[in-house]
Amino acid sequence: MARYATTDLHGCLHTFRHAVETKLRLRATDELYVLGDYVNKGPDSRGVLDYLMQLQKAGFQVCCLRGNHDQDLLDAAHGRDSVTWASADDRALTLQSFGVKEAAHIPESYLRWLDALPYQLDIQGFTLVHAGFDFRLPPQQMRQDWNTMLNIKQFVFDASRLQGRRLLHGHVPTPTAEVQRQVDARQGAIGLDTGCVYRHNPELAHLAVLDLDSFQLQLYPNQEEPYPIARR
Repeated sequence: MARYATTDLHGCLHTFRHAVETKLRLRATDELYVLGDYVNKGPDSRGVLDYLMQLQKAGFQVCCLRGNHDQDLLDAAHGRDSVTWASADDRALTLQSFGVKEAAHIPESYLRWLDALPYQLDIQGFTLVHAGFDFRLPPQQMRQDWNTMLNIKQFVFDASRLQGRRLLHGHVPTPTAEVQRQVDARQGAIGLDTGCVYRHNPELAHLAVLDLDSFQLQLYPNQEEPYPIARR
């Protein structure tokens, strides 16, 4: 059995499938943890959700956490959106992938799946979350601060709050060289978002997959057909 973690797919279906099927050759006995942000920015938000749901239905042990973009899409679909739930280009690309003109028309099956996603998960050796925690808060409050778990961009890690587990998160696109440095140093908190969706940024534009037992980091370049996205 192998255990892997990755994050921030943002509609990059071809890249993710290539990693799962060609590189990892995921088996039903393996565990794959995905730390959120399946939708927005990239070319095929619906395709990513379809693929994740298919893997789970086929018996693969794929555990998905909630990201801020997943929450934004849920909020928009339930009428809690604002004009800033995504940029105009992001909205158009995301809605186009679902074949709808408004978020409220996204099929209910996708919304139910997104709404069931957990915010965090403890596994052997690791705590998983999309963005991070506010380690200044009391422990119980820290683990119930949903907004911070989805959105925080900077924090001071405190291993004592996680009973010695390492923290794995995504959310903030980080150059591949820096993520590799964090992994090589076996830091207590490691950000795995290497900005796969930002295809014009050579320092990003990769999907990072960490083997949780061997601590080997694999970086897979963006393999999507061209799509509109600004350089970060």
